[in-house]
Amino acid sequence: SALLAASGAPDWTVAEHSMGTTILAVEYDGGVVLGADSRTTTGSYIANRVSDKITPITRQIYCCRSGSAADTQAISDYVRYYADQHAIELGAEPRVRTIAGLFRQICYANKANLMAGIICAGYDAKCGGQVFNITLGGSCVQQPFSIGGSGSTYIYGFCDANFRPKMTRDEALEFATNALALAMSRDGSSGGVVRLVVIDKDGVERRFVPGNKLPAFWTQ
Repeated sequence: SALLAASGAPDWTVAEHSMGTTILAVEYDGGVVLGADSRTTTGSYIANRVSDKITPITRQIYCCRSGSAADTQAISDYVRYYADQHAIELGAEPRVRTIAGLFRQICYANKANLMAGIICAGYDAKCGGQVFNITLGGSCVQQPFSIGGSGSTYIYGFCDANFRPKMTRDEALEFATNALALAMSRDGSSGGVVRLVVIDKDGVERRFVPGNKLPAFWTQ
């Protein structure tokens, strides 16, 4: 890598895989919706245009990953392992807050060596749908909705203006799809397709919106 960099090789030959990305999760009345784009970059080169950045941790708890692809995959693997052990000890599914706490502990303890922004969201019988944002430094904050990644800077205004507490399932899906489409149209590190996960008391539903079916606001 050092020799390639010194020879003036293109940045994609030496850069690590990065999830320059747009991720979000939002609570609605009865559950949560998680969403993400699908572009993975290596420098300025698009290494994968259909990656899946929404990772299952337990049956009803998922996470959205941004930052270094390697770091976030390793962290989610560790948390899934600890969550499985915890479920065996409890004899029941872990709470969303517990899983978010595991993410926080790993990210904070290794904050000098990781580049990982995580949104942990899901449903449990005690508290219903919940969203937790674990930042690059390892802070863990519960929020009614959370956005992250390089594309999130373009949609803070849209999300603040359009989010409403106690939205319906369809309203939350529309909110997530529109926010991701807006970010993908403006952020060069976000793109591809939109992947959505809906989690409620009945389980998990995955949805997919191809790039040619995304809302195009500039035509309206």
